[in-house]
Amino acid sequence: MPGGLAPGSGGFGNRTREDRKLVGSLGSQIAAPENLATAGGVAPSASSAAPAFGEAAAGKPAPAAHDRSGMQESLPGDSFETLDRMARAIAARATLGVSPTAATMPWVDWAQHLVRAPGRQMELALQAGRSAARLMKYAAGLAVGQQPPKPFAPDPGDHRFSDEGWSNPPYALLEQGFLAQEKWWGAATAEVRGMKAKNVARVGFLARQALDAYSPSNVPMCNPAVVRRTVAEGGLNLVRGARNLIEDLLGQAAGDERRRPSGFEVGRDVASTEGAIVFQNELIELIQYTPRTAQVRPEPVLFVPAWIMKYYILDLSPHNSLVRYMLDQGFTVFAISWRNPGPQDRDISFDDYRTRGLLPAVAAINAIAGPSPIHACGYCLGGTLLAIAAAKESGDGAAPFASLTFLAAQVDFSQAGDLMLFVDESQIAWLEDMMWDRGVLDTRSMKGAFQILRANDLIWSRRMREYVLGEREEANDLAAWNADPTRMPYRMHAQYLRGLFLENRLTAGRYAVEGRVVALKDISAPVFAVATESDHIAPWRSVYKFHLFTDTELTFVLTNGGHNAGIVSEPGHAGRRYRLSARAPGAGYVDPDTWNARTKPVEGSWWPVWSAWLEGRSGAMAAPPSLGSPGTRFAQIRPAPGAYVLQT
Repeated sequence: MPGGLAPGSGGFGNRTREDRKLVGSLGSQIAAPENLATAGGVAPSASSAAPAFGEAAAGKPAPAAHDRSGMQESLPGDSFETLDRMARAIAARATLGVSPTAATMPWVDWAQHLVRAPGRQMELALQAGRSAARLMKYAAGLAVGQQPPKPFAPDPGDHRFSDEGWSNPPYALLEQGFLAQEKWWGAATAEVRGMKAKNVARVGFLARQALDAYSPSNVPMCNPAVVRRTVAEGGLNLVRGARNLIEDLLGQAAGDERRRPSGFEVGRDVASTEGAIVFQNELIELIQYTPRTAQVRPEPVLFVPAWIMKYYILDLSPHNSLVRYMLDQGFTVFAISWRNPGPQDRDISFDDYRTRGLLPAVAAINAIAGPSPIHACGYCLGGTLLAIAAAKESGDGAAPFASLTFLAAQVDFSQAGDLMLFVDESQIAWLEDMMWDRGVLDTRSMKGAFQILRANDLIWSRRMREYVLGEREEANDLAAWNADPTRMPYRMHAQYLRGLFLENRLTAGRYAVEGRVVALKDISAPVFAVATESDHIAPWRSVYKFHLFTDTELTFVLTNGGHNAGIVSEPGHAGRRYRLSARAPGAGYVDPDTWNARTKPVEGSWWPVWSAWLEGRSGAMAAPPSLGSPGTRFAQIRPAPGAYVLQT
């Protein structure tokens, strides 16, 4: 689910003073949590009578509060609501942030429909019998020394059984028995007529998670690679693995869960491109980078990263830094570095990131580099924010952007991949109360949410490699960045989950900013959108929907790799390829699968393509602007990468 699988820790000290009074006296007058229904806001609870953000402006009436008039003679209703939220926040720790209702109701839906489907039951029983017969035949062949063909094969991309030892008994039989179960459960959790579509996907996902947990590849004595290594090393791998486990447990106990790989210090090894902080407020530091060419294009480039992680995914090591690459191509480059919020920032809203983050950065750039429009580039959640801001500015008749680039960013969330499986009213209410307790969504929750989407690679395989084989993950700059997460404010994340993920208001014509519904069709600047083939956070078909909701010139790139590795695709990186197309304004729509079939892959990095695209929409080269604006509030404050990126 987007943000939140691990439990929150700590007490109730992060709540408002009024909420804490309830602990001492239930009968005292308690003010409800601050209304979140300002521009871009959403009410914190289902019982709030305030309109959710965007709805009032769209003409939709505000939801009515539950009628509790008969219950409020002795105690205020808000007191009961606060008690409920406390109870759910405590329970969320025990359930790892997962709503019990959201986890169990899909199974209830599945079981109720399956029990009324005798034909489907007979089909599954027949499949189980056939699978058992094939297994018995395979086992008989192994017993007499034969090498019969395996009756079951892993899914494409499943590398758990790639070791040659899985071809030999008894491991081959363990592998085939597990794969037979996996195939059967895949069929069993397929759609039963009458089931809700989302529940079909949920039960399939949950079944896979359960099966993955007890795969024979995760049992040391059942894994031939582990057994072979243990015999060869005389058990020393187990000693190293135990040491690794103890180190990690001690790190967690000490509150240091990141375990950053050594040799990747921020400001020295990563985020090392020269520059200065030229603007700072309570939410952002704006970095202006030192020019690397004698002349530059007059239109600056502004990177708007997601605040879900640190900005330097765009400025890793010098050889794979997108920031440095764009400087070398003759652009003036700026980047936003977001402050890592704490419990005191619980009331920062989603729209605050626009009004106190993006827009002040644009104003500062205009003051430093001149009035030329900006090439703005938004990554992931930063891209969603940029799209909203661009639609708002264009709708108001402003034109601050020369072009808009979106890297693995979504504006429509109806096909947002496995993250959507757990986005419903029950789960979001559960997460809201967990965040209400702490004031933020913490780093453990963020990390756990993304790991479970790729549990085989990021949980089970990692544990076997580090705690049984005794191997630590190879250090690299991307791993260092991934071990440096941030928190997210309660109010902002609640608004994001409800308004965008759950209700998909932006593309439904119900997302209001400052009292007016914004429309992506108002965007007039040319768009360059990049998606990645293996993205489990922003699936490429979801990113492709920019074609549906914009009429402007649109260039779309589909590159291989995942959400991060596909974007960090420097020239010279082996094995890189991309597909590219350009849509003229007003051209007809082509569905993503047809587009993919028609568009041929090109070997190499997409970075030079983007640079050339920007050059074609830029003016003549000229002398670079000064670093900051001396004598103004945009003067140099401190050297890059600044202070916010170092916050933990």
